[in-house]
Amino acid sequence: MSKSEEQEEPQIMSEPEEQEEPQTTSEPEEQEKPQTTRELTAQGESMKELVEYIAKSIVDEPDEVKVEEETDEEGLLTLKLQVADEDKGRVIGKQGRIAEAMRALLRVKAAKASSRVRLEII
Repeated sequence: MSKSEEQEEPQIMSEPEEQEEPQTTSEPEEQEKPQTTRELTAQGESMKELVEYIAKSIVDEPDEVKVEEETDEEGLLTLKLQVADEDKGRVIGKQGRIAEAMRALLRVKAAKASSRVRLEII
């Protein structure tokens, strides 16, 4: 045998550690229920109010802010934000950052409500 083989220490196999099993809850998981038109409308109203509040806070002419909502057969809620021509730049923001932030807030609110939403600035 060579010297390198003699100096090699034998490897000791360690016993596998016991792993904790994940605890299961006794409560059954909630299954998503299809939402009724009334529930979608109520959720749409709160999203509409959110968009209206943000837009009125940003623009110079808050009286010109109008938000219309439409729901299609697939359950997609479309919010159409209309502002004065001079205020469109304020609502969109530099490189669309304000508009994207508003859309992100709407996505969060829609995800909690298990629905989908789209914001159009017209």
